[in-house]
Parts: sequence; C-alpha cells; structure tokens
Amino acid sequence: MSAITNHMPTAELQALDSAHHMHPFTAGNELAEKGARVITRAQGVTLTDSEGNSFLDAMAGLWCVNIGYGRDELAQVAARQMRELPFYNTFFQTTHVPAIALSAKLAELAPGDLNHVFFAGSGSEANDTNIRMVRTYWAMKGKPGKSIIISRKNAYHGSSVGSGSLGGMTYMHEQGGLPIPDIHHINQPHWWAEGGDLSPEEFGLARARELEEAIERLGEDRVAAFIAEPVQGAGGVVIAPQTYWPEIQRICDKYEILLIADEVICGFGRTGNWFGSQTMNIRPDIMTIAKGLSSGYAPIGGSIVSDEIADVIGSGEFNHGYTYSGHPVAAAVALENLRILEEEDIIGHVRNIAAPYLEKAWKGLADHPLVGEARSIGLMGTIALTPDKDSRAAFAGDAGAVGYICRERCFANNLIMRHVGDRMIISPPLVIRPEEIDTLVARATRALDETYAEIQKQGLFKAA
Repeated sequence: MSAITNHMPTAELQALDSAHHMHPFTAGNELAEKGARVITRAQGVTLTDSEGNSFLDAMAGLWCVNIGYGRDELAQVAARQMRELPFYNTFFQTTHVPAIALSAKLAELAPGDLNHVFFAGSGSEANDTNIRMVRTYWAMKGKPGKSIIISRKNAYHGSSVGSGSLGGMTYMHEQGGLPIPDIHHINQPHWWAEGGDLSPEEFGLARARELEEAIERLGEDRVAAFIAEPVQGAGGVVIAPQTYWPEIQRICDKYEILLIADEVICGFGRTGNWFGSQTMNIRPDIMTIAKGLSSGYAPIGGSIVSDEIADVIGSGEFNHGYTYSGHPVAAAVALENLRILEEEDIIGHVRNIAAPYLEKAWKGLADHPLVGEARSIGLMGTIALTPDKDSRAAFAGDAGAVGYICRERCFANNLIMRHVGDRMIISPPLVIRPEEIDTLVARATRALDETYAEIQKQGLFKAA
C-alpha cells in the first residue's frame, strides 16, 4: 500500500462531504448513501485514494491533466507568482506580465490569424464570452439581426446558462429554463448510433448539410455562428466521418458564418496536434480553450480570436469581462504548462508513440462479445457496448444501465474510465507510456469481462 498523507478516517471525510459539499452532476442523496471516493494524491497517471488504493486515471482528471500529475515546476511557478503579484485585474486599461506573456504565446501556437485572447476562468465562461462576442461583432458590423448561434445535439460546451444553452444535452436543458433565445441545434455526426443504412461517408455529408439547411431556413441574415467540438468529448468521444468537417468549412465560408471550434478538450495536444482544428483541417474564427491550457493545475480558460473579430470588437468598448480574466497566477501556471508541453515534445509523444500504440491496442477490444465499436483519435478512445454488433443495437433496458455497471467494474479494477450512456470513454494524460497503455487495456478488458458476466446474470444482454 502506498504511503498517504495523514488525514481523518475515510468515513468521517465522507460524512463531512455529504453534509456540506454539493457535487456537480450528482444526485446528493445517492452519493450520501454510497460515500464519495476521496482522492488524496496523484503522480504521473496514477491517483491514490484515502484508503491507499491506486487507480490508473484514464480520464486525465476531467479531460485536463495533459502533462500528468505531480509536476513540481507548476507548483514552484505558482508560489513565485503569488509572492510577486498574487492578483490584479485586467480592467481599466491595466495589464500584467503573465497575461501579456501567455496571450503572446497562445497567438504563436494558434493556427492562422488567431492572434488575440480574451481570458476567462473556465471553458463555460469562455463560451459565454463567445455568445456575446459574436453578437457584438455582427452588431458593430451593422447587422444586429445576426444573433442565432447554431450548435449540435449532444454537444457539450459548458454548464452555465449561456454555455449550457449552446450545448445540446436535453437533460441539462430540462433544468433552469434552457436554452436561451436564438440558440438552434442540428443533429450530431454520430454514425454508430444514428447512421442507419448510410455509409459513414454518406452520413457525414448528410449531417454537415443540416447546417446549410438550417442557415437557409433561419435566414443567413439571422445566423451569426456555428459552434462545435472537433471531437465531441462528453457526448461519448464522437469522431465525425471524414467527409463531415470539409463540408462544414465549405458551408461556413459560403454563408460567411463564424466558425467557433470548442477546443476545451481537444486543445493542447489531445488529438496529436496542438489543436483539434489542425487535426480536422478547419479554419475557425474563434477557438474556446481551457482544461489542457494549464493541465488543470489552475482554473483558466479563454477565447482565441481572429484578427478580423478583434479589430471590430476593439474599435469600441466590449462591455464584458470577469474578475479573474487573465489571473496572474493561473496565467503563469498555464505558461509553464505550455513550456513543458513544447520543450518535452509531449505532443510529438502523443502523435508518434502513444496514440498509435493506443489505437492498435484499443481496436482489439472490438473482439469482445460486448463491444461493437472501438475507436480512438489521438489520446481519446471510445467503445460502444451493444447486444448485437451487426445491427449496432441498443440494449432493451434503461439507456446507460450497462454502461454504469461497466464503469463500476472499472473502478473495481483500479481504472478510471467514464461511461456516457452505454458507451465507455477514455482520455488519459498525454504522458502515458506504452506499458501504462497495456495496463489500461488489460484492466478495461477485465472490467468488460465482469460486466458481460453480470448483465448475462441480470438478463440485460438483450437488444431493444
């Protein structure tokens, strides 16, 4: 058993947590009955809980710990910045060195003419910024009617009122009166679940052309932008068919619609390039960033914006901002994180070593009797659980019931792997080594075996 930091007994920690801590996306009464898992430390790709159990974190925290846990350099930078300038705002014609340096570095890394950064505290905040920014941009161009933003069903763009509206998850919209006006959703490019008898290529084109149909129906003079993740992360690691993104780019160009690439998950190496937009060969006007920007070591997000949009917005006063926009400590930590990614060629490791190794190992899971599809891109992976591979059938029982059982068997096998409905997904730290990928796949296989046995026992292995 690994040594752990001295703390109260787990049961006492769980009781305090239940009494006072409201968790995101969690039914509090269910968690109180079960007791939260208390994570106490981490190193590399491994988490340790309050009982001394070790887990391979195949989700990189929440898609974010790109450089892995335990990098002391980031702690040192944070401490130094806290001593020098712990906080100052960037309102009222004021700035500071970390915000200057980070924005310049992001302009250097970002593709095309994305040379300007509006900082936020998270991806949700950044996507709220994007709503206001694109509407302000068109208004300042003399087209205030261009206010509709088109997104996709099953997309995730955050959970604030604005960003939650951009997202296309209906269970989120059911709480809090979402979506806000002038947000429109089209169907997602999820061939496995929704492709029917079409080939992936045919389906990709059909789903992309729904954007064109929506623009023509709503009116080009009303549509401001289209927002999408290069790969839908929280929606289940949905990798669009290869025909999809070229057609989306063509449509945005034809109708002069701003393209917003939500890079919160895909950015900073996840797909084997600095940004998922480069992997998909698209030219966004705005990129949303967060998560891997600081590898989760400090909360920070932002919007990287084109020269054209920045010039228009900058010609007047943009009445928008956050107390922590460009927070000096978060910016300093993010800058050090980017230095490590660059100097240690972690993205090259993803592209040339880890991603090809994972792809080969991950594909092998498709041979399992419970798995219909096993795909990966960069260091994101997805497997579809199904009772019938040939028909790509859903299970007859409640959606997600089998996925939940599989997730619990992953935990039992010391693996953090997430379920989205009856789809299992991974997104490990970018520093994961081939031997750790072997461990990941071996534990996933054991979890699948145990899930298969359990659902056979419960009579759940039936097609809808």
